Amino acid sequence: MNLLRDETELVGSWKLFEGRMVEDETSQRIRALVNKHLRQVAVSEDGWTKLYQDPEDQRFWELTYPSSEMQGGGPPRLCTIESDQARNKYKLP
Repeated sequence: MNLLRDETELVGSWKLFEGRMVEDETSQRIRALVNKHLRQVAVSEDGWTKLYQDPEDQRFWELTYPSSEMQGGGPPRLCTIESDQARNKYKLP
């Protein structure tokens, strides 16, 4: 379940299955990581982007929904973000 050191980006997708959209394995993994492993640090002012930190290696991870044309922003994307960039973007101390 944990993130591997060489992982820097996870991009989920939705698939049509029996007439409905379902999460792929990557989307399910992202959801599990943000719910059970990563620690939420900040949320953007608009609420669409969230910043997490991995308690094991202290890397920052940003959760976004890059398919704005889709319902709810579409499937999730979780990617690393540099410490300085995270501090500036989310106004961290």
